[in-house]
Amino acid sequence: MWGLVRLLLAWLGGWGCMGHLAAPARAWAGSRGHPGPALLRTRRSWVWNQFFVIEEYAGPEPVLIGKLHSDVDRGEGRTKYLLTGEGAGTVFVIDEATGNIHVTKSLDREEKAQYVLLAQAVDRASNRPLEPPSEFIIKVQDINDNPPIFPFGPYHATVPEMSNVGTSVIQVTAHDADDPSYGNSAKLVYTILDGLPFFSVDPQTGVVRTAIPNMDRETQEEFLVVIQAKDMGGHMGGLSGSTTVTVTLSDVNDNPPKFPQSLYQFSVVETAGPGTLVGRLRAQDPDLGDNALMAYSILDGEGSEAFSISTDSQGRDGLLTVRKPLDFETRRSYSFRVEATNTLIDPAYLRRGPFKDVASVRVAVQDAPEPPAFTQSAYLLAVPENKAPGTLVGQISAADLDSPASPIRYSILPHSDPERCFSIEPEDGTIRTAVPLDREAHVWHNLTVLATELGWSWGLEKSWAPPPGANSPGPLLQWRSGPHPHPVSGAPQTLNSSAQASRVQVAIQTLDENDNAPQLAEPYDTFVCDSAAPGQLIQVIRALDRDEDGNSSRVSFQGPLGPDANFTIRDNRDGSASLLLPSRPAPPRQAPYLVPVELWDWGQPVLSSTATVTVSVCRCRPDGSVASCRPEAQLSATGLSTGALLAIVTCVGALLALVVLFAALRRQKQEALMVLEEEDVRENIITYDDEGGGEEDTEAFDITALQNPDGAAPPAPGAPTRRDVLPRARAPRQPRPPGPADVAQLLALRLREADEDPSVPPYDSVQVYGYEGRGSSCGSLSSLGSCSEAGGAPGPVEPLDDWGPLFRTLAELYGAKEPPGP
Repeated sequence: MWGLVRLLLAWLGGWGCMGHLAAPARAWAGSRGHPGPALLRTRRSWVWNQFFVIEEYAGPEPVLIGKLHSDVDRGEGRTKYLLTGEGAGTVFVIDEATGNIHVTKSLDREEKAQYVLLAQAVDRASNRPLEPPSEFIIKVQDINDNPPIFPFGPYHATVPEMSNVGTSVIQVTAHDADDPSYGNSAKLVYTILDGLPFFSVDPQTGVVRTAIPNMDRETQEEFLVVIQAKDMGGHMGGLSGSTTVTVTLSDVNDNPPKFPQSLYQFSVVETAGPGTLVGRLRAQDPDLGDNALMAYSILDGEGSEAFSISTDSQGRDGLLTVRKPLDFETRRSYSFRVEATNTLIDPAYLRRGPFKDVASVRVAVQDAPEPPAFTQSAYLLAVPENKAPGTLVGQISAADLDSPASPIRYSILPHSDPERCFSIEPEDGTIRTAVPLDREAHVWHNLTVLATELGWSWGLEKSWAPPPGANSPGPLLQWRSGPHPHPVSGAPQTLNSSAQASRVQVAIQTLDENDNAPQLAEPYDTFVCDSAAPGQLIQVIRALDRDEDGNSSRVSFQGPLGPDANFTIRDNRDGSASLLLPSRPAPPRQAPYLVPVELWDWGQPVLSSTATVTVSVCRCRPDGSVASCRPEAQLSATGLSTGALLAIVTCVGALLALVVLFAALRRQKQEALMVLEEEDVRENIITYDDEGGGEEDTEAFDITALQNPDGAAPPAPGAPTRRDVLPRARAPRQPRPPGPADVAQLLALRLREADEDPSVPPYDSVQVYGYEGRGSSCGSLSSLGSCSEAGGAPGPVEPLDDWGPLFRTLAELYGAKEPPGP
């Protein structure tokens, strides 16, 4: 066993290290007062405790902080000390021979506060552990090297104005990275550098509070407070940091509204309608937001009848408007008082009130030419539909308030009656129909009627000019100047260049008449299963009546009658009817059934119509869904099922396939007997199924086809030759024309003979030449040196130049005459 391991602490300069060494355990035997066998206790080789290293050391060389030593180390150099763990080999190094531990660089506690290491002594030769490993901790001792900082600064805070002393504003917090458990390096104290005497700060907590009462936002709205945090408990030598707090005083309703003047004067023209703005009033309130919102009211009853006042959308101005029509001739001015009041009042500041103010208002009414006034603000008229043009609808009336004797002219604005359905009498305002009306097309007609005041040049109109700054009295209708007859005497007069006009809305309702027969609401195309029980509901049909009084509930239905009817109709008496199967089911057929339905209303006069409902008899699945309709019905009538029909179609298809195959094989066999045609007619080959008997066999093939046709015997008279066998004799050939032969004409002649000869096989590519060559009894195929007749003496040679331009090249090659002999 190893003995004691000692830790030597070194103090170099101002840098110290402290450690704790545990005394070695000793073996002991027995116990005081308890005899018996000796009890042995194994001692531990060493026990480590934590020790400290001062941070931020900046010495020139590594510092010795301790030494490891084992009792088994006799100084012979056989013991090696090892150090592992955090920072081993980089921050902390050990001398393997002596066990001295050094720190190689400056340490920062804020980066790492402690290091956990493992020490062990081993044999240098075999690396066999001499002692069990032991763990120890090195703590970095803090020094005051970090100033306080405010991580959340700068700060912004709000406090109501007029707050009491000590009202909490905000709490600031500083942070010091030094160790708070060691010394006063992290003990902070807060003070105010700037912001006195308005605010104070708690030295320990950093809570900022108001220091004076009644701080007024209207005097100063914002304050900048500088707060300092200092460590070392605020003593000399401590480090400090500062931040700013911007304190804003929020508004409270501590100021009442006040009118800047006691009297307000306005003017308004008498033609101003209700809602016309007369003027604005504003009471001043230095408060902000909702604390400055005001409500205005008219205190006197005289003014509240003719005018009204409201607050604008901002809640600051009072809008004075006309409440009812004004008349200059009746009253020319109004005087009343207006009160402005804060809408939100804080009871805590009632002592600073009252929060309202009063001002006087005078409104002068100005005279103005007025347009004609209608007896009603709007007209509602009615006329039946389908009436003849010129039917009276109603009458409207207007009058000139300034001059009741002035004539009024009426007209309908074209855009309100684009179809020209109505006309109006210009003098008396009588409205009549211009065309027959249809209620189903248009129920309402909204007309705009214009009434124009006519002012005459002899001075019936009064002159008027709006006051400066006043609004225009209303729309003016421009007229062309020119002679017009006087309404009484008929003398030509001249209209003024402008005239007052007013408009009114005339709503004309077209009254309904029973002029539309009821119809089905939609085209009905339904089906019924062929297995449906008698009396089953097929379809519910509904009616539609376009007339106003002819609603669908007043429409009656009637279907086919009699015992032979395939379907029946039952009237539900609510504008609908039920299509039912009769007791006798409808016979199936391919075409759908067309069920006639008669509909009539109960109007005056009674109108009726007839419609049809299409019903198909279909084959249905067990769940009631349609499987098939008309084709299945036909199959059922013939007694054939779907499987039988498929079998029949399959058989017919197989038969057709066999017929097509047989025809193809037969055609292929016939084609094998035909001449194989090629592009060059000289290479055609005629094949036969018969095998020849040799040169002496003259029965298998007619050799006369290759003989000279001129020497061939004429065919014997008799029955016409067959076209399906090779003829025994050929048709007579036309004689060759005398004189120089034109080869092109000769070939054309032979081609025509071949086309017209009924005895030759129908092979277009077969050509028969009557000359085989020199030495043959038929003569040569070439015209050069050919004989006039078989075996005869050579005749005169025809010059090649006479054969035409097609044989020009051949004439150049063979046309030269041989030179005479010597």
